[in-house]
Parts: sequence; structure tokens; C-alpha cells
Amino acid sequence: MSRFAAPSSDRRTRGRDIASLTAASPALPRKPVGRATRRGLVVGAVAVMLTAPGAPAGAAPGDPEVGGATVNSGHDVVVGVTRNVRFPVTVTGSDDPGLVFADVDLKGPHGGFYTTDAFCETTTACTTVFTVNAHPAPGSDDPVDLANANAGTWSVDALADLGNGESVFAPGVGSFGLKRAARLTVDAAPEPVAKGARITVTGKLVRADWDTYRYAGYAGQAVRLQFRPKNSSTYITVATVNTGGTGSLRTTVKAVKDGCWRWNFTGTRTTGPARTAGDYVDVRP
Repeated sequence: MSRFAAPSSDRRTRGRDIASLTAASPALPRKPVGRATRRGLVVGAVAVMLTAPGAPAGAAPGDPEVGGATVNSGHDVVVGVTRNVRFPVTVTGSDDPGLVFADVDLKGPHGGFYTTDAFCETTTACTTVFTVNAHPAPGSDDPVDLANANAGTWSVDALADLGNGESVFAPGVGSFGLKRAARLTVDAAPEPVAKGARITVTGKLVRADWDTYRYAGYAGQAVRLQFRPKNSSTYITVATVNTGGTGSLRTTVKAVKDGCWRWNFTGTRTTGPARTAGDYVDVRP
């Protein structure tokens, strides 16, 4: 499990730089207890497949390497305001001498920081599980949570213990997106409608506000209005509409045939995607 706290200054271990843990999270002794994890840290206030090279600076050819990481099975980590979000991070490396244990740090905008660790399930892979949230937890040992400023691109650092007793540190082994959840509504009216008449399609786009623990209107965003004819499985984009100051959406279209209308928001660097179910409109001759 992981929680929020500010990372301290860097320290050096075995001749290699690593991001230190704060005094609030003392390291536990490493012993073979399966995939146990150590309590970590997160400040202020996630993903994508990661394959960036992560060998330590100055490594000689043939040295063991941490080759990459996979976060949340290759998907963005999207967080709302009421529930914890758990996701895996798998660090991969060379088989000889093989991975034994890994400390994994996640670093984000404005001091965002999570850390945890795990014993490796194979000699080439170590999987840790992170828990993030954006809701208050009174009375818990996790008093600090995500803030809006932490949304965006995060990086992954890994310190891996090897089967020969040495360690390899891989700073910036990859990057991923930690995003605020979005929601959309839709209403197409009137229903039914005469063929050739105008249909008004309205809706609202909101996103998680990690500072207030509520959803708030997302202004100035391009949202696609899409139509799926009756007996079809394919939506076609009819128009693109920008949200108003409160996240509101409104446009009119001509009624041509029976079918479903929906809004589709593809997301931004800091906000996840959202789309509505289709609102069916019966068009009569």
C-alpha cells in the first residue's frame, strides 16, 4: 500500500543515487516473506506501457539492467473523489544474475510522490501494487491525498536488488498519466420528433476536483456529438461543441432517422475520457 508524503533529499546507496524515503516511513528489513510490501509515501497530490531504458548512468556493456516497467496494464490511472484506486506496476530486468527485490518510486507534478516495494515473482519481473485516492480519510494514517496540481505525467524510478547481492538503480525508467476522472450527461429532445424537425441535444461535462472532493464543470473543452442509426452498431461524429463556463453543452441537429445520440469526450493530459450512453430518439414521418 502507498500513501502521500513529501520525499526528502536524495541519498547515495552502493555508489548509486536513489530517491530516499522520508523519516515517516522507515525501511523494513528485507526478508523472504513473499510479495510483502513496505508502507510508502505520497505528496500533495495515477497508465501506459513503459519501455524506456533504465540502466544506471555509467553502466558498462553487459551490466545488469532494469529495462522497463508496465503501469496499470498499459492504461491511464484515472481517479475520482470517493474511492481508492489500486493498480500494479511491474518492473522488468535481465535474467542474469536476476531480480530479487525492487523499490519503486512514482514522481509527479508539484511534488507528487508514491513509493512501495516488493519481492520479485520471477528473476525478470517485480510487481508492486499502489493505492491512490483523492478523498479525505479522517482518523487514518493517510491524512494527505491528491491535489489538482498533481494531475499529469508521472515518472517511474526503480532500485532493484540482484541475485548476486548487488543493486541497480534505474531513474526515469518510464512515465505514465495520472488523471482526474470525468463524467458526461446527455439529453436529446423532443422525443418523438417529426422528420425534418430540429432536435436539441444538451449535456454537461464535469471532472473530479481533488481539492474539494466534488465534481465541477469543465469549461472550454471540445466534445463530440455522435449519432448511431437504429439497427447499427457504429457511432458517427456529427458535430464538435465546446463546453460553456459550467461545462454545459448544447446544440441543435436535424431529425433524419431513428437512432441514438451521445456526447464523447476524449480527455486531456490531466483529465480522463468520458462518454454517455446513447439517448434514443424516435423520428416519425
